[in-house]
Amino acid sequence: MKILFIGDIVGKLGRQTVAKVLPELKKKYGPDVIIANGENLAHGRGVTRATIDEVLAAGVDYLTGGNHVFWQADIIDDLQNGTVPLLRPENYPQDTPGKGYAVVDLGKSGKLLLINLQGRDFIEQPVDSPLRSLDRVLEETAGDYTVSVVDFHAEATAEKLALGFYADGRVSAVLGTHTHVPTADTRLLPEGTAYVTDVGMTGPRDSVLGVKKEIIIHRMLSPLPQRFEWVETGPAVFQSVLVEAGSGNKAQSIVRLDYVLS
Repeated sequence: MKILFIGDIVGKLGRQTVAKVLPELKKKYGPDVIIANGENLAHGRGVTRATIDEVLAAGVDYLTGGNHVFWQADIIDDLQNGTVPLLRPENYPQDTPGKGYAVVDLGKSGKLLLINLQGRDFIEQPVDSPLRSLDRVLEETAGDYTVSVVDFHAEATAEKLALGFYADGRVSAVLGTHTHVPTADTRLLPEGTAYVTDVGMTGPRDSVLGVKKEIIIHRMLSPLPQRFEWVETGPAVFQSVLVEAGSGNKAQSIVRLDYVLS
């Protein structure tokens, strides 16, 4: 199974970049499923039904979330009712709207277990242990899938790497998101799990994580409050990884697929 995973899609420019890049990638690599982290789809923070529909129309099959997934309140009912292909972190309190994992039937390609977990280091939200949540999901879904992918939405590189080793041999891939900065450590872990600390982002290149750079620089120079404004024009990056996995829930390869649009 070929899995294309797109790093955090940020705002309008990120959505437009997906629409421009994805058709050619599908022709060239023929992924069986396309997943993207979507917690920043709408105006850089949160997600709406309209922005979900936009990236689905561009070719994305499923979306994962993170600590901003509930930023736009109108998505809560859709998550609660299961009417959008969007996960929120599984280690949120269990009465939180939505679900944190899904078994996606891909027909002849098999079944994909997709899990969304959130880190605890430097992210101030009431979440349970991502390691114990992973254990519970794997126990609940045992034997019900062909390939499994974890989106670990976390800040600390050490926390991501630790979970990668903890999951090694038990899932096909652990793919880090959240920092919007791609890492160069794509590899197969010793027991056959594909791993990268952070996939990166899809959105404005000349920005600080999607925000106008002048605003962030001003925040570093002055204590006066600044409202975030998101870059919506100019050069864009498309950052992703392609994972091939199959027999025995093991990965055969993971490679970066990164592009710049001027």
